[in-house]
Formats: sequence, structure tokens, C-alpha cells
Amino acid sequence: MEPSLLIRLSFWLLFATAVVALAMGWARFAARTNPPLWLAMVHWFLAVSALALLAYASLAMGVPRLANWALVLLFASAAGGVVIKLGYELTEVPVLLCTVHTLLGIAGFFLLMDVAFWS
Repeated sequence: MEPSLLIRLSFWLLFATAVVALAMGWARFAARTNPPLWLAMVHWFLAVSALALLAYASLAMGVPRLANWALVLLFASAAGGVVIKLGYELTEVPVLLCTVHTLLGIAGFFLLMDVAFWS
């Protein structure tokens, strides 16, 4: 399997993750409540799948440097997601933590999009 195929598949999984994240963001900021657990689990499953594919491509096959930076940003975003899940399951998620998690994910997503389609 070629690294470019894994990078593109990882991108599309992250795209689906972002769609679910929009629904979660709506629940958090418009409805003023934490999103449902099942929605968070779908978000987690898609993100972990994308990260696993990208990490495998990076470690086993070698990918462009920009893809490695995307992987670092996405892992940092995932760490924020773990903090959100473990620390704020029963209370409202702080806006700053949610924003940092989102911005790291968006930055990694756009770096990966650059690698997947324009490099």
C-alpha cells in the first residue's frame, strides 16, 4: 500500500471526524450542554482510525515532512480530547480547552489536506 493512499484515507476519515465535531460544537455552544456520549464516541473512533493510519504511514513507509507535522498537531489535539473526556465528563467542558482542541485539529487537518492533494 502506498503512503499517499493512506494519507488520503486518513484525510477523509478526519473529514468525517470534523463533520461529527460540528454537531458536537453545536451541542456544546448552542444548546449549552455537553454532546451526547454516542456522538463523542463516533468522533473518537473516526479520529483514532485516522491517526492510526497516518502514524502507520509515517513510521512504516515514510511520508513528507508536512504530514509528520500534521501528525504531531493531531496527536496534540487528541491529547486535548482525552483531557476533555477524562476531566469533564460530568461537568461542562471549558470553552478555552474546547477551542484549543479544535484549533489544533483544524491546523493538522489543513496540513494533511495540503499533503494529500497538493504535494
